[in-house]
Amino acid sequence: MRKLVGIGYRRELAGWIASRPAEIGCLEITAEHFFDADAGRLRALRRDFPLYVHGLGLSLGTPGPLDAGALDAYARVVEAADPLHISEHLAFTRTRDVDLGHLNPVSCTRANLALLVDHARQVMDRCGKPLLLENIATALRLKGEMDEPDFLNLLCDRAGCGLLLDVTNLWINSRTFGFDPVQWLGRIETRHLVQLHIVGYTRCGDRWIDAHAEPIQRDLYDLAGEALARAPIRSVILERDENIPDPRDLAAELGELEAIHAG
Repeated sequence: MRKLVGIGYRRELAGWIASRPAEIGCLEITAEHFFDADAGRLRALRRDFPLYVHGLGLSLGTPGPLDAGALDAYARVVEAADPLHISEHLAFTRTRDVDLGHLNPVSCTRANLALLVDHARQVMDRCGKPLLLENIATALRLKGEMDEPDFLNLLCDRAGCGLLLDVTNLWINSRTFGFDPVQWLGRIETRHLVQLHIVGYTRCGDRWIDAHAEPIQRDLYDLAGEALARAPIRSVILERDENIPDPRDLAAELGELEAIHAG
């Protein structure tokens, strides 16, 4: 399969994307941004680019059944986009009664492993597409029964899914909790690594956050290079939601990612 470098679709970039710049090899669609959109918009995009669909709110880590309405809406976007694969976060965004409005970590326990395996299979069965699960950035260190790389390897093996490695989130967590991200990466079974996300981190005093608001820093390019050298990763997606720069700046970042990916 051809290796692809692309960008997350955002309305602010619609004109640039419509010009089909050479630097954009694929697009990632955020499902929730298209819940109320005409399916024709997605069909038009898929004529020009290979697509991926990425979710924010299926809340795979919430105990109990998945929210049927959210899954149906997600599946409608998938049907219209016909993506190469779909993805969601290893997180929960709601309790049974309350929408929390942000991504929250899931502890690495056997019970949560079984829950996530079940929910991942439900999503794949409903959508008919391969599923990737993404690591999140968090300031909370939850106690578990195994460490994160072992948990992720077991999850992928048992659910039959892959990993979307967010390079920025891994780097942020490594600084927050004081571990070596390259050693962490070395413990992930390379066959599970399918896609990368990357965007510059934001420094807030002595904290780092994933605000999707900064250019990619050199240490993130280096960490992405480590991942690309270790695994047959199929695609890299640049994310940007705040402080969106001139498209020429994004094109330069995509060009550097393409050079790393090709190398």
